[in-house]
Amino acid sequence: MKLTVVGGGSTYTPELIDGFARLRDTLPIEELVLVDPAAERLELVGGLARRIFARQGHDGRIVTTHDLDAGVDGADAVLLQLRVGGQAAREQDETWPLECGCVGQETTGAGGLAKALRTVPVVLDIAERVRRANPRAWIIDFTNPVGIVTRALLQAGHRAVGLCNVAIGFQRRFANLLGVAPADVHLGHVGLNHLTWETAVRLGGPEGENVLPGLLAEHGDAICDDVRLPRPLVDRLGVVPSYYLRYYYAHDEVVGELRTKPSRASEVAAMERELLRMYGDPALDEKPALLARRGGAFYSEAAVDLAAALLGGGGSPYQVVNTLNKGTLPFLPDDAVIEVQAAVGPHGPAPLPVPDLDPVLAGLVANVTAYEELALHAALRGGRDRVFRALLAHPLIGQYAYADTLTDQLVAHNREHLAWA
Repeated sequence: MKLTVVGGGSTYTPELIDGFARLRDTLPIEELVLVDPAAERLELVGGLARRIFARQGHDGRIVTTHDLDAGVDGADAVLLQLRVGGQAAREQDETWPLECGCVGQETTGAGGLAKALRTVPVVLDIAERVRRANPRAWIIDFTNPVGIVTRALLQAGHRAVGLCNVAIGFQRRFANLLGVAPADVHLGHVGLNHLTWETAVRLGGPEGENVLPGLLAEHGDAICDDVRLPRPLVDRLGVVPSYYLRYYYAHDEVVGELRTKPSRASEVAAMERELLRMYGDPALDEKPALLARRGGAFYSEAAVDLAAALLGGGGSPYQVVNTLNKGTLPFLPDDAVIEVQAAVGPHGPAPLPVPDLDPVLAGLVANVTAYEELALHAALRGGRDRVFRALLAHPLIGQYAYADTLTDQLVAHNREHLAWA
């Protein structure tokens, strides 16, 4: 089995490598290719990756290359974890929207749209080259904004599945609170990428007992601290929102906080510098503790599980993925991309049935889905008016004056990445 990671020079890659090494019986990789144009950091990450494999007794071959076509040639699965513009672009995404009093964040609002516009054309070019190299290869997208990027891939006919670590984080957290194995926890996870709620927590599978009410009664304060939302709100909703819902439910509060502290991008950039220094130590042969602060917890386990299921070698029968709606949420178009539990196998994911959503959830899902459709149009076709329409439709923006100003700022800050600007 050959697996390729595009963006393999990321400082986060050793977390992925550690998972591949530990879970080699689930996903028996013979060749792992790390592709990245950043030569110096790629060699640092590649060197540590080989040492991690050696320490854990994995006999798979690790190859590093700057040549995308060579890297994806013959790959059975390709993982995408790239960041167009790097942390410098992320820093901008997180700052200039604040000038209008709008949240600055890399996956939602104006910053999230900027990232989508930079990313979608690049990802589609990579996907076409993967298809030429091996039309049967699966593309697993971890590149944000996952929902929009995955929709672009599926709309273009690629064999693609989107992956996020929010659900597996909840699964691990709830399993710990319940004193059971993570595999015994089945989430009623529903929504869009970075706009999801846990509507049930079932033991043993999709038909198991729903223990969410008891979890909230006994551990509600701790759960609410994790998602950084007040207990009374969660109790009134009767579901557990992901922490990304804080950008919607407490928007002005979040903006106030973001204006008074360093951006997350600057924090991550500092961590990356230190991590790369550590990766250069030839004695280091395990992922350093600092990496846990980088983000993306449990991504390696989720990625292994998904790749194994898609390639027919195992993996959990039910997994939370980003895939086509196809009537699962009847109030959305069939070609919308939703994030739900699905039965996953070599033919791809098949979403499990979802109970009717409370209108307070469904309304926000429908609104953001409309925004994502407009965002994808802007990413594929360009043009100031398409950017404006997407921003006007976003529930975190909405007002025409803000949408106008943010459109100008988005284009000004991203001109080098927008072919049409």
